Amino acid sequence: MKDNKVLSSVKDEELIRKRRDQMIKGALTLFKEKGFHRTTTREIAKESGFSIGTLYEYIRTKEDVLYLVCDSIHGEVKKRLEVVVERNQASTENLGNVITSFFHLMDEMQEEILILYQEVKSLSKETRSAILQKEREMATMLEKAITASLPNALPKQDITLLANNIMIQGHMWGFRRWMLQKEFTLEQYIQKQLQFAFSALRINKVK
Repeated sequence: MKDNKVLSSVKDEELIRKRRDQMIKGALTLFKEKGFHRTTTREIAKESGFSIGTLYEYIRTKEDVLYLVCDSIHGEVKKRLEVVVERNQASTENLGNVITSFFHLMDEMQEEILILYQEVKSLSKETRSAILQKEREMATMLEKAITASLPNALPKQDITLLANNIMIQGHMWGFRRWMLQKEFTLEQYIQKQLQFAFSALRINKVK
């Protein structure tokens, strides 16, 4: 679907989607290697498989590319998280599965999450606000999973805090993995975080 925040001179929405998908993949490769500021639009065009002229038919600025990349990362997280968020299951085991799946996802998408943390500040106020709104949507998904897993067990404020703690702990494995891996495997890290979460809630963790 065409993103209304990024203008294009092309009217064919299917072609826009296709070209922007190519652009996002190319830009991700370069941003991982060089970062946003050291990457040029000409390099993005080349990595994407088309000319600089074609690139500017689908975006206006390099910031547009960064917005599309950030939006794509959030979209992938949301799509994959939705698969494991079973909102109709009321059990601590279900919540443990959601948290475990989220941490595995953050491990797989470590480089993409780093791009979000490092580069989102380069966006304009309006587009940065749109990306941060997607962060809030991720937290809301986790809040709904907590509420479904532990119905009437926690006040709304505690649910909000727990959801944000889970997000930050998942992100921490991504941007602090270089240090944490000296002490923990991913599975050990997950088990420790589950123990802390359930202990704080005075809930016996389901094994």
